This record gives sequence, C-alpha cells and structure tokens, in this order.
Amino acid sequence: MKIKVLGAGLAGCEAAYKLASQGLEVDLYEMKPQKYSPAHKSENFAELVCSNSLKAARLNSAAGLLKWEMEQLNSVCVAAAKKHSVPAGGALAVDRDLFSKEITEKIKSHPLINVINREVTEIDPDEYTIIATGPLTEGGLYESIKSLCGEDYLNFFDAAAPIVTADSIDYDKVFSESRYGKGDGDDYINCPFNKAEYEAFYEALISAERAILHDADNPLKVYEGCMPIEVLATRGKDAMRFGPMKPVGLRDPKTGHRPWAVVQLRKENSKGTMFNLVGFQTNLKFGEQKRVFGMIPGLRNAEIVRYGVMHRNSFINSPKLLNNDFSMKNHPKISFAGQISGVEGYMESAGSGLVAALHLANKINGTDTVDFPEYTMLGALSGYISDPTVKDFQPMGANFGVLPPLDIYIRDKQKRYAELFYRSAKWFKEQGLSKSVPDIQL
Repeated sequence: MKIKVLGAGLAGCEAAYKLASQGLEVDLYEMKPQKYSPAHKSENFAELVCSNSLKAARLNSAAGLLKWEMEQLNSVCVAAAKKHSVPAGGALAVDRDLFSKEITEKIKSHPLINVINREVTEIDPDEYTIIATGPLTEGGLYESIKSLCGEDYLNFFDAAAPIVTADSIDYDKVFSESRYGKGDGDDYINCPFNKAEYEAFYEALISAERAILHDADNPLKVYEGCMPIEVLATRGKDAMRFGPMKPVGLRDPKTGHRPWAVVQLRKENSKGTMFNLVGFQTNLKFGEQKRVFGMIPGLRNAEIVRYGVMHRNSFINSPKLLNNDFSMKNHPKISFAGQISGVEGYMESAGSGLVAALHLANKINGTDTVDFPEYTMLGALSGYISDPTVKDFQPMGANFGVLPPLDIYIRDKQKRYAELFYRSAKWFKEQGLSKSVPDIQL
C-alpha cells in the first residue's frame, strides 16, 4: 500500500519522512519545478517563504517546547534547523537555502519515498492521503478540497518582509545588539529612530500606495499573526512602537539611551550577506517599499534583493472538519497537515505533519496509537484545531495559553514556564520517547 502525501513543504516532508520511517511506501507529490506558487522561488523542498526564524529556542518557551517535542520524534525539520542555524539572539533562525537543501536530500534519498513532480488536481476520498499543500493551494485542488469540506472553507491574506544586502547598510547609522543581551549580543542590526524620524516614517507609511490584490476574496481579510506593517500602522501612531519596532531591551551606544523606536535586521543566511526586516511584512508597491523603507536609519541606500509580497493564504475550518489526529471526520482516509489545517508557523506546520503521519501509520500498521496529552504542545495544538467549541476559527501557533494550567500556581513566569516544559517532558520520558528530561537553567 502506498500513501499519498500532497505537497513537499515542511508539513509534507515531515509526514512523508515519518511514514517512511514506519515502513510505509509514500508517493510525495510536489508541483515544483513545473509550477510555482506566487511566493515560492526555489526548487528545494521545505522552502521558507516568509521569515527565516523558527521562533524562540529556549526550552521554557512555547516555541522551544514544541521543537523539543518534535526532536524526540526524530523531526527531520528540527534536525536540519539545528544543523544550519544562524545567530538570532534567543531565536532559532536558519540559513534557509541550506535548511531546505538538507531536507530535500533526505527526502529524495529515502528508499521508501517516491517523489512525483506533478500538480494534483483531484482527491480520491478512498485513498489514504495527507494534504499538506500549504496556504497557497489553488486551482483544481482548491476546488476539490472545497468540495470535500463544503462551505466550511476559509481564506485570508499573508505577507512577507523585504530582504536587503549586508554591504548596502550604512553602519554609521545602526548598531548591533540583541534585546537584553541575549545570544551573542550582536545577532541583530538595529536601526534606531528618534521621535521626529519615527513620526515622519509613520506618515509616509500610512499614505504609501499598496499593491492591488487580484483575488475574488477582496475585501482584504488579514491574519493577525503576519500582518502587513502598513496595516498595523493604521491602528495608531504608536502601534508599531509596541509591535515590531519596540525599542525595549536596547540601548544605542552612540547616545547611551533607548531609541524612540527601532527596526531590527536579522541575518538571512549563515554568511551574513543578507538581512531581513523583522516584522516588516508588507503589501506596498515595490517603488513605495524602496522610498518608504529608505527612510529607515541606515537603509537609505539599501539594496533590496527581495521585495515584500502579499498573497492569499487558505485554511479549512478544522474544528468542524477534523479529528485531533488531523483526519477528516467525514472522510477518515483523508488527513490535513500544515497551515491549511489551521496551525500557524513553520514548526507548528511541521509538527502537524508529524502527528498526522504518526496516527495514520499506526492506523495502517495496526499498532497502538500515541495520543499526545493536552499538556504537551503537540497535543494542545491538535486539540485546538479539532475543538468543536472554537468559534470564529483562526490559525493558532504554539503558545502557553493553549495548555491547561499547572495544579499549583507559580507566580514567577519563567519558573512557571519551566514547569510547563517539565510536565510535557516527563510524559515523553515515561512513554519511552525521550531518554531524559533536560534541566532548565533560569
């Protein structure tokens, strides 16, 4: 029996690799390089199209807990991320090209995975299939999924941030430092604004011309987790200063004071030849991006090697459609994984592929199913996307709010987060999925 996995993004690669590791043959369908979505450029699998950050690395964080759990399940994405990480303070960021190349080679070299470079336009509900085609699913496949789901199919818009070359930055106007001195202390380049500079930038941004979205789903519905900077700016003059431009934890060595606001630049690759504008997803026209972002201190003559773009993202109304193993309630042989299933974030998408594949492999092989408790991050996210009481469903990323509280309240936030990690880690150890419970140094 062969299992179909549609899409070689992070979720599809994790699913295919896990199924194959359980002794099942996989047909992995990927339309690249014959056809590309508006956001994809590389022929490699698991392409990162927005940020190159996989969020916080520390174990006493929601993102750190998720990655640790995935690592215990032999995640191909976490392994590649750790191998090809770039400095990013307290975050795990990667050289996106090396990261994707590593995963592509592992997938293509596996003897039980057959890669088929062809676009799939129809779904057979009688065949075991994991749909991991991502939030840009379109065409015949989109219509086929819509037919399976009825009217419970949703969509929204997502945006990516610009990338600039390192040698085009004016280093006399910027300084290198991570917030609160985390990481190596110079993982980020900070572009500091005084109050007058910030207000001029704000006025230019809110009046800049945006690109036209050629999509039948206008007016625009924006997902909060990846909001264009110009949309955020319309919520108030200080909205950006409390968001991606917050200056807390930073001190400009030239003035000795905290800036009024900052734009942070993070390494895009391991060589440090490119930097992305953190939190600056945008739908401005390219010429407007050059003009307005050129007002950022240090970026007046910056060379933009990839402009910010915006595209339609799609996801299903999972609480009405999916079980907590990511299989469909009405079509049990069909599973979803990745952002199309309603999880938000790179590692969340990969994690959903792991969970969907594990459950499907156990079902086919007749082995005991591993049910992740609600106090594990994988279990909590699986529970959220399948919770029928959730109203106005929106994609959800890893956060401690989805976990049940501890039996005893701990006032100190870092200690409380550490205990949330230990609770999950102890379960993994008891199940034989982890050899030990690591010690968190607070």
